[in-house]
Amino acid sequence: MTRTDRPTVSLPALPDARWRQRFRRRLRHWYTVHARDLPWRRAGHPYAVWVSEIMLQQTQAATVTAYFERFTRELPTIEALAQADEQDVLRLWEGLGYYRRARQLHRAAQVVMQQHAGELPRDPEQLRRLPGIGRYTAGAVLSIAFDMRVPILEANTLRLFSRLLALADDPAVASSQQLLWAMAEAVLPQRDVGAFNQALMELGSEVCLVRNPRCDDCPVAPLCRANARGLQAEIPPPKPQRPAEAVREAAVLICRRGRVLLMRCPEGQRWAGLWDFPRFPVRCTRPAALKRELAEKARKLTAMTIEPGRHLTTIKHGVTRFRITLEGYAAQYVAQLDGQADVAETKWLLPVELDDYPLSTTGRKLSRLVAEALRR
Repeated sequence: MTRTDRPTVSLPALPDARWRQRFRRRLRHWYTVHARDLPWRRAGHPYAVWVSEIMLQQTQAATVTAYFERFTRELPTIEALAQADEQDVLRLWEGLGYYRRARQLHRAAQVVMQQHAGELPRDPEQLRRLPGIGRYTAGAVLSIAFDMRVPILEANTLRLFSRLLALADDPAVASSQQLLWAMAEAVLPQRDVGAFNQALMELGSEVCLVRNPRCDDCPVAPLCRANARGLQAEIPPPKPQRPAEAVREAAVLICRRGRVLLMRCPEGQRWAGLWDFPRFPVRCTRPAALKRELAEKARKLTAMTIEPGRHLTTIKHGVTRFRITLEGYAAQYVAQLDGQADVAETKWLLPVELDDYPLSTTGRKLSRLVAEALRR
């Protein structure tokens, strides 16, 4: 069934004023007791709110905490972030994933310095023009940092509102989105909006869980339509899962006179802006054929001839919908080729220099291997 063939679904009505009043009172009391002590909440300034909201996109708070503390310790202000080299920003972000967020945050800080005198704009439209800031992030920053009466809707509050309303339809479709944003606005109090929005997200992340929601511990369970109808497990409806696609890749750790080759990932590719060892898909499995494939693909990628060596490691990991098996191979530099097409920016680095360059998680694992091998 296509989107145009979807049956018409009757959307639930928004709760009345009395319900909203009870909801606010119950949520505020719960949050007063159960709010987590998070470093961006303690910081209490707009820059900290902004950085934390970007980091929290698609990432759990428990993971973000250490990164946030390191990032803001090294880059404590918008000005410091704007003036930093992109490589330093990415190195501080390394391991957090979704590196496009870091690059957009960096560009946005430069725009704020150039166009807004170093202050985050309080106008929602101006804020949303900054790289990496959409409707939710703008609402979170404006409400939490400036206590503006602006709604939010992200994964946790979307799930929470869907269950409160007993919204059986797909929350991603336009009609559901319109209803959920209306709900997010309808429940807002007149004051302390930032704390209220944080309480909504806290309740969604800690109690109204995707699986096995803790309804017995929920302060608003008596007000929840899904709970009253026993539909918590069915709302929101699960997203259809695309099967993971298996991919086999190889990385060649090319050494030359005690140094190893790194390449900067170009725009439009995975991990753009980061550095990596020459990496590419491979098909051959027989040793002799694989050795020829490694040499040929490395030649096209680096404009160098190499002599592939022994297998060093195999790393299994996932990127979006891909299940990747990465094989790492030692290799020796032989010669630079002339007349080749332009290749990505490259550097020959000593083992001690590898720590200064931002790498992906798998790239960092490979760097430790090659550094140890070269030291020996």
